Amino acid sequence: MDKLCRIRDLQRAVMRFEADFEAHYGITLNEGMTLCSLSKRERMCPGELGETLGLTPSNMSKVLRTVESKGLVEREMCCKDRRQIYYSITPQGHRLLGSLDCRAIELPTPLREWVEAE
Repeated sequence: MDKLCRIRDLQRAVMRFEADFEAHYGITLNEGMTLCSLSKRERMCPGELGETLGLTPSNMSKVLRTVESKGLVEREMCCKDRRQIYYSITPQGHRLLGSLDCRAIELPTPLREWVEAE
């Protein structure tokens, strides 16, 4: 039961951190992790991104719609299979990603303890 309570505390701490992160940078953690993943590869399809981030296809679709509407990513159709869509990070997305500094946001105690233990 102690582990379950610790997991609950971590989950609540992540939710607090995400709220502060979104207020500070204007993007959610999933949007930030999407930008991070795309910055490491030239382009990715939604399925690859969802698998990388551990998101369901519907959640990944929502995140991609949001970051695309903010001008942080762009989509392109595959030239061989017009049904396949790829996403890549835009220069604006690279600038935002470069400005992210999680140290600017205070980590809630359970997260700080977990990070320091790593």
